[in-house]
Amino acid sequence: MSTPKVESEQHGELNCWRITSDSAELLVAQQGAQVLSYQRLGEPPLLWLSDQALFNRGKSVRAGVPVCWPWFGNLQRNPQSVRKQFHGSEAPAHGLVRGRDWQLLGIDSKDDALQLSFTLPDTQGDLPGWPHQVELTLDIRMDEHLSLDLTSRNLGTAPVTLSQALHSYFAVSDVRSVSVEGVKGRNYIETLADWEQRTQQADLTFNGETDRIYLDTPAELAIVDPAWNRRVRVSTRGSRSAVIWNPWTERAAQLADMADDGWQRMLCIETANVWGDVVELVSGASHTLGLTLSSEPI
Repeated sequence: MSTPKVESEQHGELNCWRITSDSAELLVAQQGAQVLSYQRLGEPPLLWLSDQALFNRGKSVRAGVPVCWPWFGNLQRNPQSVRKQFHGSEAPAHGLVRGRDWQLLGIDSKDDALQLSFTLPDTQGDLPGWPHQVELTLDIRMDEHLSLDLTSRNLGTAPVTLSQALHSYFAVSDVRSVSVEGVKGRNYIETLADWEQRTQQADLTFNGETDRIYLDTPAELAIVDPAWNRRVRVSTRGSRSAVIWNPWTERAAQLADMADDGWQRMLCIETANVWGDVVELVSGASHTLGLTLSSEPI
């Protein structure tokens, strides 16, 4: 691989880096260490960036892979072991780190791969209402695939319990014509029907708003997209749960940072530790939540 081109860019209020190799292009923001977009050259994008995305300080961009930590979604929907650790007056959705600047440790080219490393070196005292001393790192590797690894290391003396997610927005030709492989036979929580537990009977297809927590998921899921003649493989590490989400028409119309028809071109499969799949870290312990994205012709 030739030496990648690295450019510093300003998108709205956010500092970003655009990295172009001889085979792919990656856009990453310092805020939240958030991957904003990723595309193999000559192919449709793998990760979706909203046409109406807002690049504002303190607010996650609707794009790419936001990091949800130390809880996922609404804090009150998390297990008690996660809820009791937060002592702040206001608990933002999806945790405390999406709207904060991470420290870029380096951008390096090694072994035919480009590697970026970000850190929040010590969360204690830096995140309002969060008393624990945890070191967070996000390592991004771009070679023929794209890999992300989020590592939490407990530097304090008290145990820590986390829920978390790499909240991936995938680009699709039309969500109404794609399917998700790997969930057949799996139990899931149907959040749109009083959080009932149900069982998936076949590959997942989409004909309305979808917001499901899949339990005991396999290490790989896939999006089959016939119009783009591709299968997107989502291979995970350190996770036994996945959240699959699409807002559909009414919900999308309520989102200022998504076009009214934007729901057609995106699908979230979120590599997660949620519900009963939480992470418990004793003093000195660490955990890595990771995913690798690749695509192939159908």
